[in-house]
Amino acid sequence: MKPKAFLTLAAAAVIALIAAAFLWPQKEGVTIYCAADEGHAIPILDAFERETGIYVHRNFDTEADKTVGLVQRLREERGNPRGDVFWHNEIMHTIRLAREGVLASYDSPQAADIPETFRDPGRMWTGIAARARILIVNTELVGEDERPTSMNDLLDAKWRGRTAFVRPLTGTTLTHATVLYTVLGADKARAWFRGLRENETLFPSGNAPLARSVAGGQAAFGFTDTDDYEKVLADGRPVARVYPDQAEGGVGTLLIPNTIALVKGGPRPDLGKKLVDFLVSKRVE
Repeated sequence: MKPKAFLTLAAAAVIALIAAAFLWPQKEGVTIYCAADEGHAIPILDAFERETGIYVHRNFDTEADKTVGLVQRLREERGNPRGDVFWHNEIMHTIRLAREGVLASYDSPQAADIPETFRDPGRMWTGIAARARILIVNTELVGEDERPTSMNDLLDAKWRGRTAFVRPLTGTTLTHATVLYTVLGADKARAWFRGLRENETLFPSGNAPLARSVAGGQAAFGFTDTDDYEKVLADGRPVARVYPDQAEGGVGTLLIPNTIALVKGGPRPDLGKKLVDFLVSKRVE
C-alpha cells in the first residue's frame, strides 16, 4: 500500500473511532457513590439491576480514602452533581453533607418502619444495617475470665503494648472518636486518648487490619466493627467479641448505621428514588 493511501485509511479509522466514542449509545441508568465495602454492596446492586432492569453506574471509595474520597467528590460536584444516590458506610459525614445542602430530602415509603433514631428528621438520609463498635479478643492470648468489658480496659497497664485502636482519621473510627468527645466531653475524651498512647496502644490503619492483627496475635484485643470481626471469625481464627460498657453507668456500645441518601440535583432523581427505596427495604436489610 502506498504511504499516501495508508495515511488516508489511518485518518479515516481515527475519525471513525472518535465518532463512535461520541455517538455510540451510552447505557442509561442510575449513578451511585458507594463507600460501603464492594463485597457487601455489589451483590445488592446486582439484585437491583436484575429485578428492575435499571443499570447502576457504580463509584466506590478506595480503602485508603474510605468515607473521605466520595464525600469530597460530592462537595466538589455540588454545582453540577453527577451522582444520584449516596450510600455511606457511616453517618457523620452524611450529616455534614446534609447540613451543607448536598443531599435532597426524600421520605421513602420503604423506610416507614425504620426507627426515627436512624432517620434524619428532614429525611435527608436513612440509616440501615447498623454495625456495632466491639472489642475483638484473641482467645488464645486472653482467658475468658480476663476478657475486657470496657473501653477503659485498653488503658490497663496489664495490657501495655498489647491493645489496638485504629487511627481516628476516617471511617467509623473517626465517628467513634467524635461521639466520645460528645458523650464524655472534650477533657475526658482527650484524657482517654492520651491514656492510649501512654499505654503504648497500637494504631493500625484500618478496622480490617486491626481485626487481622488481633487474630494473628500481634495484639490481645482492640476496637473494630462487627463486619470486620465476622470476616476473621469465618476464617476460623481464635477470636471472640465483646459488646463493651454494658454495665450500669457505662457509656454503652456504639452503633453506626450505613446511610442512604438522595443527591440534591442529581441527573436522574426518579431512578435515584427507586434505588433508595430498594436499599432501605426490609428485604435488603
